[in-house]
Amino acid sequence: MIRRTFAWAVMATFCVSAATSLLSIASADAAEQEEGFVSMFNGKDLTGWEGKPGGWWVEDGTITGQSTPEKPCTAAHYLMWRGGEPADFELRLEYRLVGGNSGIQFRSREIPNWDTRGYQADMEAGEQWSGALFEHARGGIAMRGTKVVIDEKGNKQVTTFADPAELQKKIKADDWNDYRIVAKGSRITLEINGVLMAEADDHQEGQAARKGVIALQMHPGPPMKVQFRNLRIKNMAD
Repeated sequence: MIRRTFAWAVMATFCVSAATSLLSIASADAAEQEEGFVSMFNGKDLTGWEGKPGGWWVEDGTITGQSTPEKPCTAAHYLMWRGGEPADFELRLEYRLVGGNSGIQFRSREIPNWDTRGYQADMEAGEQWSGALFEHARGGIAMRGTKVVIDEKGNKQVTTFADPAELQKKIKADDWNDYRIVAKGSRITLEINGVLMAEADDHQEGQAARKGVIALQMHPGPPMKVQFRNLRIKNMAD
């Protein structure tokens, strides 16, 4: 009788635990749907993405790119998201970078050889570029710890709101970090792990892009490995 009672108790506990887990998952899914986010990656293959043959693959449920001494990356190439060319949006993802440099292109234009030009939410294994807004034609648009306003002629007004070295401490080396990109009209904000890293209000004629492709970067240079997961986007177009 004691054994039977114990068995029922264990079963009841398991059922309650399982039900709680299912409810938590359902609640999370419902919350994400209510927020309007759409998944960009199925966690299984590169459906919806396109890049250099052999340059990207799925490993342990993550989009992965890697260079090694035996197989170096000699020229930058990008994995293009084929879900459209968003204008106003919020993009959230997790990344892990071991060595080297990488980034997330957005409002960019695609050019031959799996290359791009445009805004990039930067990341690196060093201490200068992670959390900065980069752009191929103009270099560092807004470095970590700054808010930048650029007028129609390209003149920049820079305000420092935080110590970049202190912000760097919020970024986990060789581990998973959350990246959040918000682009709305002329304004762009970058956050890592829930902390504001950089902000730009870009009005420069002929340079400030208002829509374009999203892509993930494989950077040339020393051996490195970059992985992305849990990519999702919310369209904020009026």
